[in-house]
Amino acid sequence: MAAFYFRAVSPEGKVRTGTLAGASEREVARELRRQGLIPIYVGSQPRRGFAWRLPAWRRGRRRDVLFFTQELATLLGAGVPLDRALAITSELTERGEFRQVVQDVLRVLKGGKSLADSLATHPEYFSELYVNIVRAGEAGGALAPVFERLSEFERTRDELRNYILSSMIYPALLVLVGLGSITLMLYFVVPRFAQVFEESRLRMPAATAALVEASNLLKRFGWMALAAVAGAVAGLRLYLRTPQGRWWWDGLRLRLPLLGDALRRAETARFARAMQTLVANGVPLVQSLRIAAAILANRRMAQSLQAVAQGVKRGEGIAGPLRKTGQFPALAAHLLSVGEETGRLEEMFGRMAEIYENDTRTAIRRFTTLFEPLVILVMGVMVGILVLSMLLAITSINEVAI
Repeated sequence: MAAFYFRAVSPEGKVRTGTLAGASEREVARELRRQGLIPIYVGSQPRRGFAWRLPAWRRGRRRDVLFFTQELATLLGAGVPLDRALAITSELTERGEFRQVVQDVLRVLKGGKSLADSLATHPEYFSELYVNIVRAGEAGGALAPVFERLSEFERTRDELRNYILSSMIYPALLVLVGLGSITLMLYFVVPRFAQVFEESRLRMPAATAALVEASNLLKRFGWMALAAVAGAVAGLRLYLRTPQGRWWWDGLRLRLPLLGDALRRAETARFARAMQTLVANGVPLVQSLRIAAAILANRRMAQSLQAVAQGVKRGEGIAGPLRKTGQFPALAAHLLSVGEETGRLEEMFGRMAEIYENDTRTAIRRFTTLFEPLVILVMGVMVGILVLSMLLAITSINEVAI
């Protein structure tokens, strides 16, 4: 027997938390149901995101929507009416801002609107894809399965995004630490050696002289260079906000060695996962393509889906037009071709999403595997040159002293 943490809802809508002894999580869940409670979570550890707060930096709209979707799927699957499920979810929500959003959705719902229309009043939280899938679920009278699929979609998308970000943190830190170390040595350490040579009137070795000159340039023009870089970055960001700038940047990212391939696969995985969720819920294919294009981060790949939608309207299917765009990997078109021939397009979109999610992780891992040693090598060579130049200076001073 072990103690399990649980979180459950009473028939009156009250949230109950605590621990319960049992042989397994399933047995504890059965015991909670025997007590008239609806189990939301049973586990060996307190569940994050409920009464146990996440750190502030991990909270955000994505987490809010994921939490909302998971809890609504659980409650609707347990037979809780929609209005009560929304009320319970608002109580479970810890962030005051999102609690107000859920309460507002409930208010609009009680005013006679559909759930999809109620969610659409907050587009900053619920995307067009999310709203359309809910609308399809309402039309089919199957909201619980719809929220299960949405929960899986949000979870996989969040996992892939977090994997990409976490994989890039270490290489970025290596670059920052290396550049910071070199800057500190040039700004503080090298001038000390230059002062020693000036006071002793010794002839400075050529390598040390070059190092001192670099230090002088950094001290004299460093702030100007920093301001110029900051200005260039600000200008680039403003340019990237324009349609032309975004188009140029998205094309450049896809052409980057190693990283471009990973980004293309990540966008393909996002497209496939969205299409699987939309098609599974009965959203028409042309409309699904338009919605999926809206969630892609790369505008070039998103715009290519317009041609795919036109091809579908002409009766060409989806695989052929997708292949003609040249923006998606060749395997994606082959998989969809098989899906069209066998009548299992939804299944093929799911398979395609799994393949490219795994490929994205592999591509990112390959990139970091090559990039990290390269950064270490470059930084090591630069620091080595600095140290060697200072050692030559020390040696020349010692030779004169002898």
